[in-house]
Amino acid sequence: MMFDLPDANTLYDALVARDARYDGQAYVGVTSTGIFCRLTCPARKPKSENCQFYSSVGACIDAGFRPCKRCHPLAPMAAADPIVDRLLQALEERPGYRWSEGDMAAMGLDASTVRRSFKRHFGMTFLEMARQRRLRDGFTALSAGDPVIAAQIDAGFESSSAFRAAFSRLIGKPPGQFSRDALLQADWIETPLGSLIAVSCQHALHLLEFIDRKALPRELAKLQKSSSCGIGFGRPEPTEQVAEELGQFFAGKDASFSTPLALHGTEFEQQVWRALQEIPAGETRSYSQLAQDIGRPSAVRAVARANGTNQLALIVPCHRVLGADGSLTGYGGGLWRKQRLIEIEQSYRRAI
Repeated sequence: MMFDLPDANTLYDALVARDARYDGQAYVGVTSTGIFCRLTCPARKPKSENCQFYSSVGACIDAGFRPCKRCHPLAPMAAADPIVDRLLQALEERPGYRWSEGDMAAMGLDASTVRRSFKRHFGMTFLEMARQRRLRDGFTALSAGDPVIAAQIDAGFESSSAFRAAFSRLIGKPPGQFSRDALLQADWIETPLGSLIAVSCQHALHLLEFIDRKALPRELAKLQKSSSCGIGFGRPEPTEQVAEELGQFFAGKDASFSTPLALHGTEFEQQVWRALQEIPAGETRSYSQLAQDIGRPSAVRAVARANGTNQLALIVPCHRVLGADGSLTGYGGGLWRKQRLIEIEQSYRRAI
């Protein structure tokens, strides 16, 4: 559920006080300068009559405001949190380390504060994120054809049972159940917004999801049932292609994707997903607009459900759909990712 904005007087008082409680929840557009800011911006405060308040970055951009160069409202909120930023840097420096709450205490950090911060930004704790990072190393080893014991060692797990249990929680099945001669093959793709799991056959991409998406185990199970040979480890040509295209996208070079896709859904869902692919990078639609685009103006809720069942993140750009008021509505990859994707795509909009 999105944050409900208080009245303008309350928000203006928060702006003057630089009240951190509203940081990331509300933004101010200054009509005299055409700039929008966080409410905690250190810049000189504008007059109240020159302020317009919004609940999202997307709404500010759609209203024609440009981001402030002092408070950087386009920066992901996680990066603006010093606790999160510090621990993410530590994780990058020691990705295979088995982090504990004792390590946080040694860094002078309160474990409960860290848990709340990471839950707020990522929907998982720091320890869960670190464990996921270690599992990625194991996944990579399995994909390269290494035996489970070698993957376990690469992932930094002391026992095979712990590795299998952790892998099962993350992927939805233990590593031993992944077929070696499967037609569908899974591999890991790194992006600036986190790791993705790609599942492809030799001809098309079937699934592309952020590794921390809660629906991932269910989606993999669905694919498993659709393939008589199950899912194995590997990197077919469609996975190679989409990895290269994602690299171009995040580098700001190209927002188009031509990787062949296999759409697993009803006729209506596929109709919605194709309409999503017609939304240019840098533009957004509301659910009602999308329903009108497919000639089903009364099917707004069904369109929203179809958005939620999309299992090809970024390629079928459901992140380009906002609430009717311009707010960032639900996104399986996390609202912080949705915000960042919209921000990234503004450069493509300017390039058109």
